[in-house]
Amino acid sequence: MAKELKDLTKRSENYSQWYNELVVKADLAEQSAVRGCMVIKPYGYAIWEKIQRQLDDMFKETGHVNAYFPLLIPKSFLSREAEHVEGFAKECAVVTHHRLKMSADGKEVVVDPAAKLEEELIIRPTSETIIWNTYKNWINSYRDLPILCNQWANVMRWEMRTRLFLRTSEFLWQEGHTAHATREEAEEEAIRMLNIYGDFAEQYMAVPVIKGVKSANERFAGAIDTYTIEAMMQDGKALQSGTSHFLGQNFAKAFDVQFVNKENKMEYVWATSWGVSTRLIGALIMAHSDDNGLVLPPHLAPIQVVVVPIYKNEEQLAQINEKVAGIVSSLKKLGISVKYDNSDNKRPGFKFADYELKGVPVRLVMGGRDLENNTMEVMRRDTLEKETISCEGIETYVQNLLEEIQANIYKKALDYRTSRTITVESYDEFKEKIEEGGFILAHWDGTPETEEKIKEETKATIRCIPLEGDKTPGKCMVTGKPSVCRVIFARAY
Repeated sequence: MAKELKDLTKRSENYSQWYNELVVKADLAEQSAVRGCMVIKPYGYAIWEKIQRQLDDMFKETGHVNAYFPLLIPKSFLSREAEHVEGFAKECAVVTHHRLKMSADGKEVVVDPAAKLEEELIIRPTSETIIWNTYKNWINSYRDLPILCNQWANVMRWEMRTRLFLRTSEFLWQEGHTAHATREEAEEEAIRMLNIYGDFAEQYMAVPVIKGVKSANERFAGAIDTYTIEAMMQDGKALQSGTSHFLGQNFAKAFDVQFVNKENKMEYVWATSWGVSTRLIGALIMAHSDDNGLVLPPHLAPIQVVVVPIYKNEEQLAQINEKVAGIVSSLKKLGISVKYDNSDNKRPGFKFADYELKGVPVRLVMGGRDLENNTMEVMRRDTLEKETISCEGIETYVQNLLEEIQANIYKKALDYRTSRTITVESYDEFKEKIEEGGFILAHWDGTPETEEKIKEETKATIRCIPLEGDKTPGKCMVTGKPSVCRVIFARAY
């Protein structure tokens, strides 16, 4: 394990390689036999379960319910909303046959040409089309609205360049799809879910985010407005960490979903969709981790506290076991996830390095001298600081320490983002500063042509038009034309 840690590439040397190695060494995920798809290993999936459980509670607190819709979508459904199909056409995996058979020589399995489907089926890249086709059967009157559905699912988008968690052909996510009687109600829903994502990112992931609306070039295919939370990673690049879309009546019109309103008139339904994915695990890794491995925020760590005994003989181990049992029990009663690792097939030093690599927030150690003195050594993963604490009241101490670590991780990320966010006035200055990374606040004339020019020349995109902040008008840094406000540019994942 010491050698593995030594072999972990430093962030300063090659950030991308550091990330790829850490995902594998920390047992989060690995490449699969299917090109572009990943195997999420138990430890990585445990983080996803924590994310899922908390978000699911937040959704349900705001009146949303879970449902499940088919994985396969008739090709004709995607044709109904032109902008939507244009946005996803190049990423779709297509099912053309429904049966296999043995080859004539009996040596291999082949596709049965007689089993060709009458209509090809698309493995869902997103579910708007199949869901709105379903909603048509559910909605007749304003009394049937709103519908506030969410589903936890997998989707397939045929990616050419993949990276574990950040961009894979198949990934896990949740997608909310809601139907409303009025435009105002739908727009409120889109903002409500954006705020839930923002609260989750900051309070649980300890990742500061900027909320904003996407430019026309960057918005979701088929949406009127796309709202986003944007986070900064430690290399200064942006990561889109969640989106909420106001879809207007586009999908309702595409699938003829109408309802009788309170005035007894027919009207098309208003819609939203919103989602986050396993990309959030990538955000956790890149926002907080260091050259020693993962640094996980306590609110999402699968193991918040690990306890490791150091003993000379079986008799001493038995005494430590007895002492530690009460502490572990008390910590669990406080809702803290604890692992007591008294396995005898690994040395303490190996365990220390392993749990440090995996980002466990707090490590408690009890040795023979600690047993005599009724103390434990406490190490916090975020700073690697150690201190010796009395066992009396250690449970409350650890509980408070976990919250302190959570706050410290967030503050560190926020301070970093602040230090890497700058304002520029000229395009020359922009081109110089974008090479250094970070968020750049600059004026833009609002045209797709200028946005595309900046992207082609600098590889930077408009991450969002911030919902809050300086709204002072000015002049576009490229064209000199009027600009309503500054927008955030960055290079992104």
